[in-house]
Amino acid sequence: MIRAHFEALVRDALDSLPPYFQEKLENVVVVVEEFPSPEVLAQQGIRNPYGLLGLYHGVPSPLKGRSIYEFPDCITIYQKPIEAQASTPAAVRQMVAEVVEHEIGHYFGLNEDELAELR
Repeated sequence: MIRAHFEALVRDALDSLPPYFQEKLENVVVVVEEFPSPEVLAQQGIRNPYGLLGLYHGVPSPLKGRSIYEFPDCITIYQKPIEAQASTPAAVRQMVAEVVEHEIGHYFGLNEDELAELR
């Protein structure tokens, strides 16, 4: 899939979040990369570059202070690992939505167990 189309899927996933969550997203950037870097994989304890679909990096919303000097949080969505795990364009769309929602959950302070309970 071309990058622009994949990025449009990510924007669609963000736009489809309930308004309450959209309104609460502050100082966060969402980017698309083909693969996680070797450094990111090492930090996450993952060897297979197809093993990481998305990553939230920042201070979860409930823990944020109100400093004007806070750097933006970043959510990275990894295109090639998602495409490798999804067999059809519809499956790619669905997986993008799920990964975006999962990483947004981390932004709001949810851990992996709490996110799993929501599914």
